[in-house]
Amino acid sequence: MKSFDFMLHRLFYSYLIILAGFIFFQCEAGIKVVDVEPRVSKEVIYETKERQDLLDENSPDGIRVVQITTNPEITSHNVYTEAQVFTPDSKRFVIVRDRNYWLCDIEDNFSLRQLTDEKGTKGPSISPDGKWLYYIVDRTSTPEKRLKLKRLSLKNYSRETILVLDGTIPGTNYNPTRFYGLSSISSDGKRLCISCFLGDGKTKQAPWGLLVFDLEAPSVKIVNNPLFDGSHFNNMHPQYCRSTDKLLSHDILIQHNHGSVVDETGKTVELVGREKGGDIHVIRDDGTNWRDIPIGRDGIQRIQGHQQWRGMSGSVISNMSVRGKGNSIFIVSPISTDENTSHKGADIPGGKYVDITRNIDEPDCWHLSPDISGMHIVSDTRTIDKATNERIVRLVIGTLSPGENPELKVKYLLNTKTSGNGQPAHPHPFFSPDTRMVFFNSDESGLPQVYMVTGYKFPEF
Repeated sequence: MKSFDFMLHRLFYSYLIILAGFIFFQCEAGIKVVDVEPRVSKEVIYETKERQDLLDENSPDGIRVVQITTNPEITSHNVYTEAQVFTPDSKRFVIVRDRNYWLCDIEDNFSLRQLTDEKGTKGPSISPDGKWLYYIVDRTSTPEKRLKLKRLSLKNYSRETILVLDGTIPGTNYNPTRFYGLSSISSDGKRLCISCFLGDGKTKQAPWGLLVFDLEAPSVKIVNNPLFDGSHFNNMHPQYCRSTDKLLSHDILIQHNHGSVVDETGKTVELVGREKGGDIHVIRDDGTNWRDIPIGRDGIQRIQGHQQWRGMSGSVISNMSVRGKGNSIFIVSPISTDENTSHKGADIPGGKYVDITRNIDEPDCWHLSPDISGMHIVSDTRTIDKATNERIVRLVIGTLSPGENPELKVKYLLNTKTSGNGQPAHPHPFFSPDTRMVFFNSDESGLPQVYMVTGYKFPEF
């Protein structure tokens, strides 16, 4: 009996130690898990195909092309050029497949595993340490009127709900809807930003908001600034600076579509005004330090909406439409502005930019992505064949010269043969973190699919 009682006591105290350890871990991590769901499936799919037939006489020797997704009945595509969807070791990345998120394991012969099956999944971002995929489940426009912030383990693929937002954003009267399809995670992995519509369903030209989620002690706040009233921010493209600098890591790049028109529900009627177009800004995630990117809005230049931070720096690289030249690429740094100077684009006093395509005839750059160093880019180019009047969408890589006034030297890789009709068929190229691979979309085989090219060498000066 004594022996049995002793065993019971030991089991009881062991349980207390385990429970205390669990509570300590939860408090240390700052995460209160609301709900846990098992992985979607154990199934792993293999369907890659070598596609050397996409190369032509102008393609460099030694490059390899792989079509990662090939199912002719399922649309597959990359998330977007600036999306943080790669693990830092360049081994795995997230794609969109039949409106769900899937993981591609490059080393496992590009195997595919389904990660999500919830309706309304948006805004995927992989944490800088590669352990978690964060995303939201947006049911705010349904009778549920609910938003969930989730994280998915990239080790066992279980899903955890870490925040539920029912109704208004804390401290406001706003009921957010129409969450943006892209989110961005800070370089320290502690914060996630995403944009949304703040209208009440009755007000015309209602504002849009920038939300920041605390991932350590899950909570959400809206970013406020007198120069950021939310009007015409219907296509915000929010992006955290990827620098690990303590100040820069709080900066968020946002796009302002001046002249855009949305209806009372937030549905876009006109994406951007025709007169001067949009502009780009930077704001800290606490709402302070408003700045402008001094390009566009001068009647000559127009932003295309394809901009990113230049690698891990505090400067920005952006596609631009330039009257008389076509689609160019500018490098530019943020500049402090106020109510008198903001929103003036290239006419902001003291603003400077560098056209890195200034020595390229008809650059025709469409979507671009820089590598982590900010010294290489990949871009698709959109050209009309004068003989056939057909659109040709090529894939090029480039190198920037060193110094304060860099120029770009490009190298042709291949013709993507995509129609370019609709977002999933836009190539939206981007690098793996190690810069050894480029990924792009094409619908040359029928529906949009995901492709990879590797084995290239960057041009040299």
